Amino acid sequence: KMYKIPESLKGQSYDMGRVTVFPAGWLENESIWVHLSYKFYLELIRKGLYKEFYEELTSGGMFPFMNPSVYGRSPMECTSFIASSAFTDPSKQGRGYLPRLSGTTAEFLSMWALMMIGPEPFYVNQTTNMLHMQLVPAVPLWFFQGDDTSAKIKKTLTISFNLFSSINVTYHNSLGTDLFGISPNRYEVGLRDGSILRINGSVLPTDIAVSIRQVVLINTIDAYF
Repeated sequence: KMYKIPESLKGQSYDMGRVTVFPAGWLENESIWVHLSYKFYLELIRKGLYKEFYEELTSGGMFPFMNPSVYGRSPMECTSFIASSAFTDPSKQGRGYLPRLSGTTAEFLSMWALMMIGPEPFYVNQTTNMLHMQLVPAVPLWFFQGDDTSAKIKKTLTISFNLFSSINVTYHNSLGTDLFGISPNRYEVGLRDGSILRINGSVLPTDIAVSIRQVVLINTIDAYF
């Protein structure tokens, strides 16, 4: 499921500009304009429409879930547009053209941050004027399970990522549910000297938040749900 721009321009005046000279399904004339599609996906997760976002993600509208043989490139490579079903040559339909690292990449990184970290990991407490940190991911259960879709898992499920390319963050999902806009109930922060700081609650205090922003002292963060 993907979205094209615009509707058919058949019969429209050339006064509309270059869009009218491209064949249907190519460039601005009824192709899949990937950058604009990703803007739509980004706003879904930004507004908290998590189920709708992941339905779009897995239905073929995002590169990691496309068929590479149809897309014609590695799913790691973004393109400007995809020839739509309106294009006359069926062999070109679904293929990506004009590879680039611009808007689509920026939107994907913004989506990743909202999925794995949350909308505002660092914030200033309005009462104390002190910096705090809170992780509020938006990740579905199947991220933890892989291909296992059973509803009840006795063992704790985990997923990890790197924060600031250096700090390994692991989410421990003992709830066995989607973690959509949910904060951890406790943290364990591992320092590079081997010591571990244990914090109960959903918010990391100022001294730890500052150290995480500075990166160099922090090795790991384990967040428990």
